[in-house]
Amino acid sequence: MIIAIDGPSGAGKSTVAKAVAKKLGFSCLDTGAMYRAVAWRALQDGVALDDDAALGQLARTHDIAFGHEPGDPAPKRVSIGGEDVTDAIRTAEIDRAVSPVSAAPSVREALVAQQQRIGRAGDYVVEGRDIGTVVFPEAAVKVFLTASAEERAHRRVRQNVDRSVGSIDYDEVLADIRRRDDYDSSRATSPLKPADDAVRLDSTGRYIEDVIDDICSLAQRARGQAAGCHPEQRPQAGVEGSPAAPAGGVEPR
Repeated sequence: MIIAIDGPSGAGKSTVAKAVAKKLGFSCLDTGAMYRAVAWRALQDGVALDDDAALGQLARTHDIAFGHEPGDPAPKRVSIGGEDVTDAIRTAEIDRAVSPVSAAPSVREALVAQQQRIGRAGDYVVEGRDIGTVVFPEAAVKVFLTASAEERAHRRVRQNVDRSVGSIDYDEVLADIRRRDDYDSSRATSPLKPADDAVRLDSTGRYIEDVIDDICSLAQRARGQAAGCHPEQRPQAGVEGSPAAPAGGVEPR
């Protein structure tokens, strides 16, 4: 089974996807990290971010791999061409570079093929921006997860503080989020939009556990069973990788 979670930057997709995967015993595929890794490689190699052919060549010739820890469905490390880029792909520079890279048709073609091969081999929670519309249109569960731009900026700043990576200037982060929203929604190739049959969830001001439970319930119904997700098992997780989102974000109870 595939559970597709789409939505804009900072909506909480990564944290929610990891928690849902853990509760249901699924694996988790972070497609955003794949595009970020290609963007990082392009910047390192001096490849123009509007050079579709060159970007596609990078995506085809540099293998992207994830490192897992036993019992954890979410990857802890990501590498491209054998080089660990786990922290390097979470900077403000990559935040700005990933939109044009992910919009490149040749990059999407190369990475979507990889994502489909991985996802169709088992039970996966997959998060991104076009998972339910392009990558896995046959997904049993499709969710479009969003939140206000202001709340997403607060979450991203907290995440960057926790990781000591990326900008911690709220105005700068908010401007980047709004810019990326506009870019991702208007791009010609695989624009950000909910699938026609996606369930829309707004996480603004909500507890993370409630969002997770909503998606687990959708998965249970899709599977035709009532087991596999237990609301009493509350993960103490924040949003987009933060250990615990402070007030104003999607909070753990």
